[in-house]
Amino acid sequence: MGTFKIEGGHPLSGEITPQGAKNEALQILCAVLLTAEEVTINNIPDIVDVNKLISILEDLGVKVQKKSKGSYTFKADAVNMDYLQSAQFKKDGRELRGSIMLVGPLLARFGKGYIPKPGGDKIGRRRLDTHFEGFIKLGAKFRYNKEEHFYGVEAKKLKGAYMLLDEASVTGTANIVMAAVRAEGKTTIYNAACEPYLQQLCKMLNRMGAKISGVGSNLLEIEGVTELGGTDHTMLPDMIEIGSWIGLAAMTKSELTIKNVSWDDLGQIPEVFRKLGIQLERKGEDIFIPKHTDGYKIQKYIDGSILSIADAPWPGLTPDLLSIILVMATQSKGEVLIHQKMFESRLFFVDKLIDMGAKIILCDPHRAVVIGHDFKSTLKATTMTSPDIRAGISLLIAALSAKGTSTIHNIEQIDRGYQDIDTRLRAIGAKISRV
Repeated sequence: MGTFKIEGGHPLSGEITPQGAKNEALQILCAVLLTAEEVTINNIPDIVDVNKLISILEDLGVKVQKKSKGSYTFKADAVNMDYLQSAQFKKDGRELRGSIMLVGPLLARFGKGYIPKPGGDKIGRRRLDTHFEGFIKLGAKFRYNKEEHFYGVEAKKLKGAYMLLDEASVTGTANIVMAAVRAEGKTTIYNAACEPYLQQLCKMLNRMGAKISGVGSNLLEIEGVTELGGTDHTMLPDMIEIGSWIGLAAMTKSELTIKNVSWDDLGQIPEVFRKLGIQLERKGEDIFIPKHTDGYKIQKYIDGSILSIADAPWPGLTPDLLSIILVMATQSKGEVLIHQKMFESRLFFVDKLIDMGAKIILCDPHRAVVIGHDFKSTLKATTMTSPDIRAGISLLIAALSAKGTSTIHNIEQIDRGYQDIDTRLRAIGAKISRV
């Protein structure tokens, strides 16, 4: 189990460039299975979860060639479907939440797709019903092996259908879209997720020859095609990492420039941070964050009541940023209610922040009230264990702002989502070492 040692309390400065988007990469990489032609993907983040998925694709028989840092070509012209029944796949697929999105493209192109119950962050219940209900509506037969927790769908031919999704699941929508692009006839997906990463997937599929309309809305219409071709695709910067660096700058009173953020794809993120009192300046496609020497003050609602920050489907705030926002609020001037609606275990890392001296009231599994110190009292260094990716980066931000030397164990969780994070942080002045 890896460990970070962090000497906190030092201001940072300089420029940092966000990696390619993890959540987009997991969708885009699965989509290469839809064609036998070559697909080139750029700005792929070098992180554990993405590298695991690339390894699974190679084991499936996909020819993978690294062109340069973050740039790969994929050619799925000799897919070995027998691998899906192997013990190795049942082990590898279980270790990665994103492996569920292999099912849609495999079903569309080869008539069958299998997956073990996927793993990932232990942040609460993450059901798969939306995915499989969509496949069933397209004409697939579903089976489940309870002993092995192994899912399967099969179909001689998929046929387009109308469906109203029970939730605007991003991965569920992506999986169904990838199945529907090669189904016979028209598919209509209502209550579809419309996150920028899903828009990126749809635009890529259209370049490959798919016929998807309504991209960017919650109503997608797909005319099925018989085959798809190759394409080039460049992934967006990771909006969660961008939010992480905003939080880091605020907590450490640092002057930072976040490069090439693709402002138009950030949605409400800049405005949410402004409500928390953070000054953000747009400089082209960069975000400049000045040194918050006097701290930052949380806004109240116009009637004077306490501000509430909650997650919601796009264009609402992504749930992945609530952990970072909660940590930031511990040094704000004012109070805020954090409402994590989607996952019932994601706020359970707050006990570690309380140990560091934060004023947090955990109301229930979904809500926490944070009363800011306004930097009049700093967080205390401590020893912690990272429970998941987003809590891990939040604890790292807390440690960088705290006085003294903190230890964070189980940093493999952070490495799952953040590329070379210790090296990149040292480049802007952080005192962090990997043990």
